[in-house]
Amino acid sequence: MSPATTPAVTQATGVGSWPGTDVREAIVTVRDLLIDGDGIGLPYLPETPHRGPGADIIGRAAGLLVDLPVDLQPAGWRLVDRPGRDAQRTAALHRADLDELAEAYDGFAGSLKVQVCGPWTLLASLELTRGERSLVDEGARRDVLASLAEGISRYVADVRRLVPGADVVLQLDEPSLPAVLAGNLPTASGYGRIRAIDPQVAARGLQEVLAKHDGLTVVHCCAPGAPMPLLRAAGAGAISLDLNDASATRWESVAATIESGVRVFAGVLTGDSATSADAARGVILGAFERVGLEAAALASVTVTPACGLAGTTLAIARRITRDAVAVGRQLTEEGNR
Repeated sequence: MSPATTPAVTQATGVGSWPGTDVREAIVTVRDLLIDGDGIGLPYLPETPHRGPGADIIGRAAGLLVDLPVDLQPAGWRLVDRPGRDAQRTAALHRADLDELAEAYDGFAGSLKVQVCGPWTLLASLELTRGERSLVDEGARRDVLASLAEGISRYVADVRRLVPGADVVLQLDEPSLPAVLAGNLPTASGYGRIRAIDPQVAARGLQEVLAKHDGLTVVHCCAPGAPMPLLRAAGAGAISLDLNDASATRWESVAATIESGVRVFAGVLTGDSATSADAARGVILGAFERVGLEAAALASVTVTPACGLAGTTLAIARRITRDAVAVGRQLTEEGNR
């Protein structure tokens, strides 16, 4: 390798959530674990859902909606006529995240990832005033899609203002997308199922939100049936997946994704102590060999935990993150041989 050649890098990052309720500690810990001198780590703004309503995946996204007030009901978050105390609490939590981010990343320059609930998971969870899921109403779908896209755009603008050197990576979390596409969500009564959303409609909705961001976009879906062809068609720059115990067919779809120019965030680390950095490295290298991907394609992979870390302990979350960086460093060496 000549001195002027920049080596291709296999990065490492987290999915998004983090254990505990101390947002300052979470942000500083993630920063310190993922910022290094060789560009392996991709730092992110961790979510701390244990802080309560408004810090959860649905509440956070609902709080970003523009001109669509929400409130917390016994059954979950609901669209309402005017914002109340729940919306105020959500906004306060959001401001606290941004304040701590600005302090922790003062002078930072580089890629920085933020995560937001994707439109279809939000629509599957957010209720209309009459108690049904907003997913069932075409007008509500249209309004929520447009409002979320605008809210995310403003959120990213705030991050860029507070951390001027940040190259913001936007991740949309879509755990409910397979259920939305399969028509597996129950109605409000519980006696029926909501009609499946057409894949082309789902792809266009995702595309509407993703298109508002001018940097790298990631769509995360840890469900076994994450629809990679649909996510590629929606224009995602990267797809984030749980690849633990992935089938041969699943890895073939991963190969097709990489060959199409879309990055893959490979979830190969869990809280199980048996899932070591060496084992995770072996999973990726073995799969690459089976599907015929060249070692150079490892630069299209970002190593992650299988899913969010909020359900683990702080010690396990730190270990998994360190292991992700170690795997990224090992795969970088493999890809540049």
